[in-house]
Amino acid sequence: MKINGNYLNLQESYLFLTVAQKVEAFRRANPGKPVYRLGIGDVTLPLAPAVVAALKEASDEMGRAETFKGYGDYEGYGFLREAVCGYYAKKGVDLKPGEVFISDGAKSDLGNILDIFSNDNTVLIPDPVYPVYVDTNIMAGRRVMFMEGSEGNGFLPMPDNSVPADIIYLCSPNNPTGGVYDKEQLKAWVDYANGRGAVILFDGAYESFVRSEGLPTSIYEVDGARTCAIEFCSLSKTAGFTGTRCGYTVIPEGLERGGQPLNKLWLRRQSTKFNGVPYIIQRGAQAVFTETGMGQVRRNVDYYLANAKVIADALTEKGVWFTGGLNSPYIWLKCPGGMSSWQFFDYLLENANVVGTPGAGFGAAGEGFFRLTAFGGRENIEMAMRRFAGVI
Repeated sequence: MKINGNYLNLQESYLFLTVAQKVEAFRRANPGKPVYRLGIGDVTLPLAPAVVAALKEASDEMGRAETFKGYGDYEGYGFLREAVCGYYAKKGVDLKPGEVFISDGAKSDLGNILDIFSNDNTVLIPDPVYPVYVDTNIMAGRRVMFMEGSEGNGFLPMPDNSVPADIIYLCSPNNPTGGVYDKEQLKAWVDYANGRGAVILFDGAYESFVRSEGLPTSIYEVDGARTCAIEFCSLSKTAGFTGTRCGYTVIPEGLERGGQPLNKLWLRRQSTKFNGVPYIIQRGAQAVFTETGMGQVRRNVDYYLANAKVIADALTEKGVWFTGGLNSPYIWLKCPGGMSSWQFFDYLLENANVVGTPGAGFGAAGEGFFRLTAFGGRENIEMAMRRFAGVI
């Protein structure tokens, strides 16, 4: 028996596990000291009332024989797929329910989608990057190339026609940098992918944070995207579903590679390896897309964006370079004093009791940078930034 040797090529520890271990060691060594967490991007506000009401009603349905539900459709219940289509229609994007697949979150599908692609494909990934993109491809043994984000390009790398790629990961608003591509920039990526016959895997998990007029919240707002892009979205940050788990993936019916429709290949994969998201959760997700639900979840997102402004204002006052914070819950800052990412992590934890995420954990281009998140209570954010300012 042989193991998958590609797993031995992974980093020894997942980034956020390392952060958690360091914080726990600090807490043991400093009992009673408060720790202000601006590291992992986990929401803190409760589910919207409309969602909670829908979850309760669906739970009651499951307790009655006449409304009980067993196995659902592999691609998700029609009521939720239609609700997603209605949401996209407000963006000016026309989707069919058959192009929408309900999932337990974007993270799962961003990794699982690789099942329908050959391991011989070359993958192009931005650096710095959400670690799941890299790790899932390393697990499969694919060739991975990186497009470097930098202070000079605002951590929004653009395509290079001399670079060959078959699969391209894009994330906008970006995790970890908070950068957001405009429509012209996304059009350049769409043209590059269509020209090469490549596929863009577009992570739109943070689309609900975009507030600036003219910035796209879906890659399908760009002409030509339907023939080259798969879009992944999540209710985790939009509606606080990090612990409830629900998202969706969009694969246009006209998207083909190798003469095969990717929509049908994905359905075949899902029907083999996935039994769907629970009915109760899908009813809660449907409530997000109602007029009442959208108003409630938008207020929660607005709260996090106001937190991001608190962070951004503090950094601006101290003269620290950063990107993000606007149209994004993430703030990506340059480590002061020439410190490395992990040096700054230790310095900030020891001297201000503030936890962030070292940029180096997101890739080589993240070295010397640091991520803070706006997911937290306002009082905690304000205290953290006062302590941050006191040691910079």
